Amino acid sequence: MESIKQLYKIGHGPSSSHTMGPLKAAQEFGSRHRDAASFTVTLYGALAGTGKGHMTDVAILGELTPIAPTEIIWQPDIFLPFHPNGMTFRAFDAEGKELEASTVYSIGGGDIVHEGEERPVVKDVYAMEKIADILDWTKQTGKSFWEYVNDCEDSDVWDYLAEVWRVMKEAVERGIEAEGVLPGGLGVRRKAISYYLHAAGHNDSLRSRGLVYAYALAVSEENASGGKIVTAPTCGSCGVLPAVLYHLSTSKGFSDKRILRALATAGLFGSVVKHNASVSGAEVGCQGEVGVACAMAAAAASQLFGGTPAQIEYSAEMGLEHHLGLTCDPVCGLVQIPCIERNAYAAARALDSNLYASFSDGRHSVTFDRIVEVMKQTGHDLPSIYKETAQGGLAAIK
Repeated sequence: MESIKQLYKIGHGPSSSHTMGPLKAAQEFGSRHRDAASFTVTLYGALAGTGKGHMTDVAILGELTPIAPTEIIWQPDIFLPFHPNGMTFRAFDAEGKELEASTVYSIGGGDIVHEGEERPVVKDVYAMEKIADILDWTKQTGKSFWEYVNDCEDSDVWDYLAEVWRVMKEAVERGIEAEGVLPGGLGVRRKAISYYLHAAGHNDSLRSRGLVYAYALAVSEENASGGKIVTAPTCGSCGVLPAVLYHLSTSKGFSDKRILRALATAGLFGSVVKHNASVSGAEVGCQGEVGVACAMAAAAASQLFGGTPAQIEYSAEMGLEHHLGLTCDPVCGLVQIPCIERNAYAAARALDSNLYASFSDGRHSVTFDRIVEVMKQTGHDLPSIYKETAQGGLAAIK
């Protein structure tokens, strides 16, 4: 299983699969054809269906048009067999002769795969790929999840997580100060500042919940505006984990060292899902994005509050289990409705999952690994119109 550094990626929103992935693909293709006279880029399936809302065309054109004129061709009704997020780049010379055609798939989290290749082969950092096995290891060694990360990763992982935490905090703080209407034409106003100010007028319990909402809204609104965020595990779900960690850091006084350890634990759970199932909304629906983000945040919160490894696993299991079947159906393909609110609700659910697990001894009927299996199968059973195509569910509302 790969490093958690592959899960936490720093970049610009609004979508890891629709913005970061196509941007990376365009950069690679453009670097091979600096002398091209023109380009065409054909977007297929889910990538075409919601590409305009996710600023896919903006990302690609920003890379290729400085080299040569570029045409975007939209094919939302054609789904290539390997993955719903397919795109074909073509470069031409001055006589119109095709220099190269390259089909690439954006598979989630900013990762891409070229036609004919398997999913990216990366260095295996973790020998154990199931939470059950790691949980057994914690029982045998007396160590916790973050210590397994420490034992497996290179020493620079802590510097990387420190940078992740810095970017997360800055996204919260920028989003809290920002006002106005989000881009895209839906007329959605930023709400983070309003929730932040309203929270101050309530008692401790309601203030706490209001602040968590505000922080999640802040990061998600930054993402929707193309701001700098961290995939956790994706752009569309990037507000959940920062909201929980920022709130606990500022309200409970947890040190940065403990926050980084919580990030390590959260990353481990997210990586297990990514390895054994998917975190791509186009592949398994929003359960793979917001559901996994909730599980990660629940695990992080449980660790910060002194949960046992069993309680941490239980927290994460509930965070994912109670998002099973969640569709990915953004209105107009924008990462705004219902995505932004979902981040706020999931952040609150993560704290509830931690609280629920803390009252238990950690024993429960369905394991985290089993929920991951169910999520994968559920995602495959979902019709394509409920997986980032802007054709079904809420996206069909006019």
